[in-house]
Amino acid sequence: MKITGRTRITGIFGCPVDHTLSPAMHNAAFEAMGLDFCYIPLLVLPDNLTPAVRAIRALNIAGVNVTVPHKEKVMSLLDSIDKEALFIGAVNTIVNSEGRLAGHNTDGRGFMQALDENGISVQDRKILIVGTGGASRAVSYYLCMKAKNIFLYGRTKMKADRLADDLRKIQNNVSTVDNIFNTGDYDIIINATPLGLKEGDPLPFDTKQLRSEQVVCDLNYKQTPLLREAAKKGCITLNGFGMLLWQGVLAFELWTGKKPPVEVMRQALHPSL
Repeated sequence: MKITGRTRITGIFGCPVDHTLSPAMHNAAFEAMGLDFCYIPLLVLPDNLTPAVRAIRALNIAGVNVTVPHKEKVMSLLDSIDKEALFIGAVNTIVNSEGRLAGHNTDGRGFMQALDENGISVQDRKILIVGTGGASRAVSYYLCMKAKNIFLYGRTKMKADRLADDLRKIQNNVSTVDNIFNTGDYDIIINATPLGLKEGDPLPFDTKQLRSEQVVCDLNYKQTPLLREAAKKGCITLNGFGMLLWQGVLAFELWTGKKPPVEVMRQALHPSL
């Protein structure tokens, strides 16, 4: 990759950012397409978020991804936010159009694309989503439009009820559950909690009742203990790798106006994982 005075900069704002896999896939795609762009990780401490966003305009940065802990707080600093990001309450992609900063969230669409490419249909299915944070809001926004029923479980009932109320404004097929003992009652189960990322984490739910015809998804992009246990039961399993890939594909399109080489991005991610 050759950096010149004409190279457009993209990147990611986060704290920390040393673990990010996004530079690998985006820079591979820029190079494969011969685009004069580059993608860099940018460590932004919480107290520096406001000047960092101003710098997008000042430095004519084409756009950035946004990750923890900035996804929610960055919203008040932008000129516009699309309806998907407004519903989710978080932005993961910023586009700079001649100094106007627009916020988007590509996570939900990325997850739906990952389901589609793996031949997993949500049409008329009963879906349980464990967790009610930002990841849950991102995927449930789209799932409720196609699924037969959505069931939400979260440690904080008030938060689960709030999400259910928000989703019912889109589709009246959403309810909360007080426990997740009867996991065999659902067609698809999605773990939208961080449980499974750290060594020694408990399973997000008991896997004893899982049936072989069920689909178990984990939004964590590694092969978690939950997915290993579900696979032993014969379930179809899906981790968050596809969501990571496709949210990046969608961000790339927003910044460049071009469709990237998806397989190049996929292969660039594999060594990092």
